Amino acid sequence: MEIVTRYFDLIVFLALLTLGYTAGSFAERKHYASIVRREREQLTFQVMTAEAFFAEGRVKKAFLVSGSAVISIDYFKRMLAILRNIFGGRIKAYESLVDRARREAILRMKEQAIGNGAHMVVNLRLETSTIGNSANRKGKLGSVEVVAYGTAVALNPR
Repeated sequence: MEIVTRYFDLIVFLALLTLGYTAGSFAERKHYASIVRREREQLTFQVMTAEAFFAEGRVKKAFLVSGSAVISIDYFKRMLAILRNIFGGRIKAYESLVDRARREAILRMKEQAIGNGAHMVVNLRLETSTIGNSANRKGKLGSVEVVAYGTAVALNPR
């Protein structure tokens, strides 16, 4: 019993660290499952990075669509990333963070286009920025924002 009282702070810290890692991993897996499901649903909706040229009278309407996602990294993965920065190498926690944000932003853009009757999105562009870098020094958590935007095109029937 004396050992428990002596190391109580360490035990609480390790328990909270384990809880944070478990909750963060669960949330990330759940988000990835949602992304994969929605990507399958929208598989036939075309999105391209190239400009498109259509025959005269083929386009019914064209309009700007965008999708934005801000994803934050959990404290446990942030600690691992800090250690990886010291020793060098790939930071997988940040790779998954950017991947989730990029895919979520594109899905939201597609959902907006589909909701407004578009048949495709052309000239897709992605912008990425970090949020809270200076706040990290104060103990706050940083995030990544991805904005996907493009021109949604609704076609006239042939």
